Amino acid sequence: MKHSTLSAGVGVVIACIAVITDATTLTYRMQPHERACFYAEAKTVGEKMAFYFAVQSGGAFDIDYDVTDPGAHPVLMGDRERQGDYVFSAQKAGEYAFCFSNTMSTFAEKVVDFDISVEHEIQQGSLKPAPKNTMDKDSAMEESLRKLGDSLYSVQRQQKFFRTRENRNFDTVKSTEGRVFWAAVAKSLMVVFMAVLQVYVVRTFFRSPKGPRI
Repeated sequence: MKHSTLSAGVGVVIACIAVITDATTLTYRMQPHERACFYAEAKTVGEKMAFYFAVQSGGAFDIDYDVTDPGAHPVLMGDRERQGDYVFSAQKAGEYAFCFSNTMSTFAEKVVDFDISVEHEIQQGSLKPAPKNTMDKDSAMEESLRKLGDSLYSVQRQQKFFRTRENRNFDTVKSTEGRVFWAAVAKSLMVVFMAVLQVYVVRTFFRSPKGPRI
């Protein structure tokens, strides 16, 4: 009896998890004038593809990007964007290209965090059908798993948002610190220069001119 119940429970879990997600999360440092592309495959038409990116440091925190389908037709495109979060359905099966371009920068390196994920649905025929007495439990478990997945996705996006904001604030602090340092150095040099100039003026003013000898 216990073995039958356990088998039914396993069947419910397998029936509920009918979607497999392939995800790639990377941090990439782009050189000036560089263009870099990354690829993800949609196995069937209609699969959900998610694309997230955020510029963590460098320049004005902006980047050019474009997404093209297997036929090289544009799906998404943007210029000088700081971050983006998109979800779209694959109109064609095949390899999609996700590209970043830093060609507008002459000297600035840029660090980009990005995430590419593709949801692949499992063929229902490959799953062992659950017993009829578990159908009601299936719907409840599917709903719970869906809510759990949505919550985890939301937490993940919030973590990435806070990480991006933290990195940008840290970069701003470093930039401000550098400016304060060089301003202090310039002020110190100015004080030394004024002190030397004042000493020179005073010594020149009180120096008695040499008169003619008799």
